[in-house]
Amino acid sequence: MIINNNIKNAAKIIREGGLVAFPTETVYGLGANALDPMAVTKIFIEKERPTFDPLIVHIADSNQLKELALDVDDRVMALTSEFWPGPLTIVLNKRSIIPDIVTSGLPTVGIRMPDNQIALELIRESGCPIAAPSANKFGKISPTTAAHVEKQNMNLECILDGGPTTVGIESTVIALNEDGYIILREGFITSEQLSLVVPQSTVKEHSSPLASPGLLKSHYSPSKPLYLIEPGTLYSNTLLDRLNPQKMGYLSFSRRDLKDVAVNLFQELHNLEDDPNIEYIVAETVPETGIGRAIMDRLRKASYQYSKSSQS
Repeated sequence: MIINNNIKNAAKIIREGGLVAFPTETVYGLGANALDPMAVTKIFIEKERPTFDPLIVHIADSNQLKELALDVDDRVMALTSEFWPGPLTIVLNKRSIIPDIVTSGLPTVGIRMPDNQIALELIRESGCPIAAPSANKFGKISPTTAAHVEKQNMNLECILDGGPTTVGIESTVIALNEDGYIILREGFITSEQLSLVVPQSTVKEHSSPLASPGLLKSHYSPSKPLYLIEPGTLYSNTLLDRLNPQKMGYLSFSRRDLKDVAVNLFQELHNLEDDPNIEYIVAETVPETGIGRAIMDRLRKASYQYSKSSQS
C-alpha cells in the first residue's frame, strides 16, 4: 500500500478498475470507477460492507449531474449552486448508466461534488465519476487522515495523502419530494441552511429506508466500548461504577464550539482507540441543534452496540 500524492497514477488505477483511497473535505473515501460494476464490487469486498448499503457517487463538474441522474430540476440546481462543491449529497432517480451494485438495486443514487482539490483533480484525471464510501472497514470509525486509512489493512494500491480533512464528518444526505427536501443523514450542512434555499418537506420519511449510507443503528464504532452520558454526570452515573476510571478515555464537549467538535470527533475517537492505556471511552452528549444533530447521530451509532450490551 503506497501513500503519496501522485494523482495521475491514482487516476490510472481508477481507470483500470482498481481502488484508491483519497481525501475529501468530510472523510477519506475508498474510490472506484462508479460506472464499472466489477471495480465497485471490490469496494464492498475490501470494506466488508453489505451490498444492501448504497454508495455515494462523486463528481467534479455540475454538468455531470444530468448524465447520471433524472429529475434534475430548478430546486436541485439551486441547491448545487449554493452548496457545491461541499458536504451535501442529493439523492435522485438514477440513469441506467449507474450500475445497480452502486445503488444496492435502488432506482435512486446519491451524488455530490466534494470540496477538496485532490478529490476533484482525481475525478477529472480519471475521466469518470467515482463511487466512494468512507475508507474504513464497515461500521468502524471513519478516517480523517491517511494514517487512519492505512491502519485498516485493506488491499489498496494507493492512498492519496491530503492531510487531515477539514469538515470531519460525512456529508448531509437529502432527497426531494413534491413539497421540499427530506434529510436522510444529518451532516455538516444543517436543515437551517438548507431551508434558506428549499423548504423542508412536511413528510419525514423516505420511501426507501436505506436510500442513503450511514442509516444503520450501529456505525462509526471504535473497537473499545463507548458510552454516552449527559454533561456533568460523570461521577454520578451508575453505569460507570463497575469500570476502572484510570482506564477511561473521556470526551467533554460542553465548552467547545460544535463545529470544532464535528471536525475533530473521529480524530479524537481514533486517538482513544489507539491508546493502549485506554480500555473504554465515555463521551458527553451535545445539544441537538444545528450541527449538534449530526454529532449526536454519529455518537449514538458509535455507542449503539455497547449501549445494548450494557443493558443486557
